[in-house]
Amino acid sequence: MELFYAFPPHIDRAAGRIRLEGDEFHHLARVLRKKPGERIAVTDGSGLHADVCITSVGKTALEGDILTEWMVERSPSSVTVAISLLKAPHRFDFFLEKATELGVSAVIPMITARTVAQPSGERIAKKLSRWKSVMLSAARQSGRYYLPDIGEPLPFARVIGLQGYDCRLLPYERAGRHALHPDFARRKSLFLIGGEGGFTSEEVRCAVDTGFTEISFGHSILRAETAGIFAVALVRSRLLELAENEWL
Repeated sequence: MELFYAFPPHIDRAAGRIRLEGDEFHHLARVLRKKPGERIAVTDGSGLHADVCITSVGKTALEGDILTEWMVERSPSSVTVAISLLKAPHRFDFFLEKATELGVSAVIPMITARTVAQPSGERIAKKLSRWKSVMLSAARQSGRYYLPDIGEPLPFARVIGLQGYDCRLLPYERAGRHALHPDFARRKSLFLIGGEGGFTSEEVRCAVDTGFTEISFGHSILRAETAGIFAVALVRSRLLELAENEWL
């Protein structure tokens, strides 16, 4: 059964009622043409699973009764990708879509020394809204109960100072060819991905000095969005090998 998302303010668990608006409503009412009496699966993006019976389909919203509900346990493993903003917006969107499908926990848009696109103010708000929409669509398609986090772009210096990660990793083309990848199971991992032109030697030095470990993705040089997707796929494949819950 396809999974749909309702914002927490539109979920009244005490009354057993749910309301869906926006893109979710459009997909349900206009694309799938759902009718009162049909059942759907709904989540709040924070682990809730609710079986819902549709009671009404209006012009801008759909409402339903919660029949049953439970919480889906979150994986103890997580992967965050801090990636430079890219010159071509569609390439960044492509990364967001595929990383979400693969199970990324959070994405940190990043401004590095070589970042070309550096929007500000109102443009940032519009981009953030689009990014969230792309990730929501990908999460719906892949049936994720936990939506990835994404916020406004952060400068490189702030990103390398972030704490709370067990593995802080810098994929780098000059890292040892046979560099070992760490055990990701039950650990919080953070990858740094540079944009067009990669990181400067000074940025690499600063990252290593603050505790990041250089790792290799092989001898070929990957585009930024490919490297970001590969990072998430790498973690997921390792968890699958260990029979861990791959939904990060």
